[in-house]
Amino acid sequence: MRRHGAAHIGIVTYRGAQLSAALGLADLFDVAEELLAARRPEASPQLVVSRLLFDVATGVMLTEGAEETFAKAPLTAILLPPSRGEPPVGDEFAPLLPWLRAQREEGAILASVCAGAFLLARAGLLEGKPATTHWALVDDFRAMFPDIALQPDRLLVTAGDIITAGGLMAWTDLGLLIVERLFGAEAMIETARFLLIDPPGREQRYYSDFRPSRDHGDPNILKAQQWFESRLSREVSVEEMAGVAGLEQRTFLRRFQKALGLKPIEYCQQMRVAEARRRLETSAASIDQIGWECGYRDPASFRKIFLRIVGLTPADYRRRFHSGDMTTGSDQPR
Repeated sequence: MRRHGAAHIGIVTYRGAQLSAALGLADLFDVAEELLAARRPEASPQLVVSRLLFDVATGVMLTEGAEETFAKAPLTAILLPPSRGEPPVGDEFAPLLPWLRAQREEGAILASVCAGAFLLARAGLLEGKPATTHWALVDDFRAMFPDIALQPDRLLVTAGDIITAGGLMAWTDLGLLIVERLFGAEAMIETARFLLIDPPGREQRYYSDFRPSRDHGDPNILKAQQWFESRLSREVSVEEMAGVAGLEQRTFLRRFQKALGLKPIEYCQQMRVAEARRRLETSAASIDQIGWECGYRDPASFRKIFLRIVGLTPADYRRRFHSGDMTTGSDQPR
């Protein structure tokens, strides 16, 4: 909940933080404050933004950017931007964790973008809560924090006053959500309209790329993977895959699940949909033709499976991500 007086948002620029995201968030909140001030000049300022620099040596959080009146004011929300490189998990970040826990106990909203979720997890603030992070960091996150209910398809996950956002550019969605949380939907929509960005509502799975493991150490399963990948357009059965792997079917199913974390039919669907996505992005072929080329003989089944995995219909996906001109010719999206 918003505290008395102006809402005070702190953006933590830890070492390695993506400064473009931190500065972009600051600009978004500045725009929101200007729009709020135009509507209620007598109440300004309603929103104050500070850049927070944590001094590892002293354990003191240094405040930049805020007026002196607000520099020591309680923080309404604390945002952890993405990391430009590896996730912030080294020992150097350990002194920051008690400060985050203390701020949570004082009632601040805590939010992260992308790899910032690793800091919330290390601070113990995601225990028993759903969360998300960048889809490319899912395996690392799950290895470090196996008990956290990660939802990698989601771009934004809220758990009370703990909020996590997925990909690097999800800071726009997070910033608008914070504006909505503090000042209502009208202020959020007004800010989004001014900045020409979409209100929150996207999903990370629109953008994620299925990357099957090939370093699982099971040569029989790898052989079946490679065989299937060369036959995406053909119908294949679990029995055939087991035969290629040289394994009895029950043993194959058990080892496949252990190596890849998916059942063979789930793996085949993920691989086929990944290939369909690439073709929808670059090809002018009809959607039915692309489905056929990716192993789907029934167009309705293709659309249903694509929607379940991606969160968009093939036509909507093509409209969002196609790289060329689809406005002419007979091969328009269907």
